[in-house]
Amino acid sequence: MSDAPAPTLSAEQLADAARQLDEAERTRVPCAQFSQRYPGMGIDDAYAIQAAWMQRKQARGRRAIGHKIGLTSKAMQRAVNIAEPDFGTLLDDMLFRDGASLPADRFLQLRIEAELAFVLARPLAGPHCTLYDVLDATAYVTPALEVLDARIQRVDPETGRTRTVIDTISDNAANAALVLGGRPFKPALLDADLRRIGAIVTRNGDVEETGLAAGVLNHPANGVAWLANRLHRHGIALQAGEVVLAGSFIRPIDVGRGDTIVADYGEFGTVACHFG
Repeated sequence: MSDAPAPTLSAEQLADAARQLDEAERTRVPCAQFSQRYPGMGIDDAYAIQAAWMQRKQARGRRAIGHKIGLTSKAMQRAVNIAEPDFGTLLDDMLFRDGASLPADRFLQLRIEAELAFVLARPLAGPHCTLYDVLDATAYVTPALEVLDARIQRVDPETGRTRTVIDTISDNAANAALVLGGRPFKPALLDADLRRIGAIVTRNGDVEETGLAAGVLNHPANGVAWLANRLHRHGIALQAGEVVLAGSFIRPIDVGRGDTIVADYGEFGTVACHFG
């Protein structure tokens, strides 16, 4: 049974916010910040808006394939005044394969991050899920790119006010797409430490960012364990076959039409995409 706090916004307000996100994505015109329109709303309202938007998409035939985790570094959490990561939903039309060309005009305000994706062999559920449970339940891990977008205005044009974490969570934790690639591997058969897997990320041949997977809560599997425990509050368990983006270990890179992104994970292969 769910013990998640109830949102303070009405059902009509939640539905209207979800409609605005849908419209913003369709028209490529970001909507106004919810945190300004509803100054009393909280984190639970933001997740309720996110859920309402994802339900709209699934009612039109989209299928949930997993979850993403964001804000996994202490620096990012302090920057947005939150004490834990956030999460969003991955849908089937968000998934691209390594080397894919993504249509830039599908997105509004593109950014990209590098991380590890966990594909589950067995269900995972809280409230006491651990790193070891995650490793035991994982079919394989593979390098991935997460494409971020903003269907909500990052900066209010009238006040200059920057969006808050309330807005980002409402906006499906900024997720828009994912690219899976590299060399899939089973954690149980890996001699190397997952924490030390690194990525060199280039845009059009120039190095933009580098990072180590330890930047994700000291171990990327900790992010998946956190998610299983956090979703337990909503009565949700992670399912076999789901993809979980465990959290970025680089800063977001701004991208646009014509850009090619390559993330080099060394012995774990590369994952790349182009925005056409």
